[in-house]
Amino acid sequence: MKQSISAELLKLRHSRIGLVLTVLPSISLMIGCANFYLNQGVLENGWYSLWNQVCIFYGEFFLPILIAICCSYVCRLEHLNRNWNMILTSPVSVASVFLAKLIVVSILILFTQAFFLGLYWLAGTLFSLPGHFPVETIGWSVRGWYATLSISALQLAISLRIRSFATPIGISLCAVFIGLGMYTANLGIFFPYSLLTIGMSVLNQNQLTDIQNILFWVANLSFIIIFASVSIRRLKNKDIVLS
Repeated sequence: MKQSISAELLKLRHSRIGLVLTVLPSISLMIGCANFYLNQGVLENGWYSLWNQVCIFYGEFFLPILIAICCSYVCRLEHLNRNWNMILTSPVSVASVFLAKLIVVSILILFTQAFFLGLYWLAGTLFSLPGHFPVETIGWSVRGWYATLSISALQLAISLRIRSFATPIGISLCAVFIGLGMYTANLGIFFPYSLLTIGMSVLNQNQLTDIQNILFWVANLSFIIIFASVSIRRLKNKDIVLS
């Protein structure tokens, strides 16, 4: 497993994925800050109002797209020149290949979450918002990162299936709108993209009840296991190059 993770990290060297990981959160935060600045007369809840505005763009749109980009990128090399044939015949297990990709994507998204949280603190400081930095946002960021794991597992399954780099990203964008509909219908617990909305407290910053919190963690874990199991089984039983 360590060798598989090291190999995945090695592929990212000299790539521009780090630029994407910083630019997209920065753009989303600037859009949210502009909206907050123009509506300060209505948005009177300080740090929490700012969180709501920046997370609407980041958590609902930019972060899912960023996950899809990362997943497509870590599968890109394997789709070139029939490299899957070499990987699937190597002594490394298929499970290690998939899990290594999932772990690397999770590390990239964790960095993005930390970077975004830092930008949020900086923006609130520049706005001279009253009160202390809300420590709840750290928990929301961690919870949001956990929700991204199920989305990452799903997007990896799609990227392994589809050679195109852009198509999985388009699918992710469509899933975002489905997720919004599921969340509005109070069915967010049944859809990974809606779980991200719940995890980061994007639209509702009320504290989750004990039951809601348990359901959130269990649902995400279930999605991760299901998507990972399906992908690993497919890689074992079907030549991805001929699909």
